[in-house]
Amino acid sequence: MTEQQPSNQPLTLLLVDDDERHRDRLGKAIAERGYHLLTAANHGEAMAIAGEYAIDRAIVDLRMPGQNGLVVIKELIELRPDCEIIVLTGYGSIATAVEAIRLGAHDYLTKPSNADRILAAFDAEPRPTSEDLEFETPSLARVEREHIERVLRECNGNISKAARVLGMHRRTLQYKLAKFPVKR
Repeated sequence: MTEQQPSNQPLTLLLVDDDERHRDRLGKAIAERGYHLLTAANHGEAMAIAGEYAIDRAIVDLRMPGQNGLVVIKELIELRPDCEIIVLTGYGSIATAVEAIRLGAHDYLTKPSNADRILAAFDAEPRPTSEDLEFETPSLARVEREHIERVLRECNGNISKAARVLGMHRRTLQYKLAKFPVKR
């Protein structure tokens, strides 16, 4: 609990997610656990709410139309430096996790995550800051693999469609997929 928050007042939590169904479901579960919940569907709504209310904690989706979650984190930390932020995304990658932590996020979780797991992440030891991390640049092969996996997930495992999105021949993609197993 933050120092400025009286003990009888619930913590204010901002949930930023463009997926209305997920936002409503997660928001209801969080509100049931005693938080004063505010929700936003995008960067603009989130910044408007943060400018009006004292936000103690925030859960920010990474991928949204317009400005992404990394911009929300950066601007939310500038506006509310004491705000603890958890990034919640269905499109996790090492690069975005490191960037989110570097910007000031408390933790980085991938979907699906339930309310208990997310709220427990706020109480866990914070991840190391960028100064504490010895970041090893991922290899080109690893970055390519993560990108192919993400596109393949977005295409629901359809190799032909993924190959079109990636701008490569289907057989080339099949060759690359044979090099490493992809969860579909």
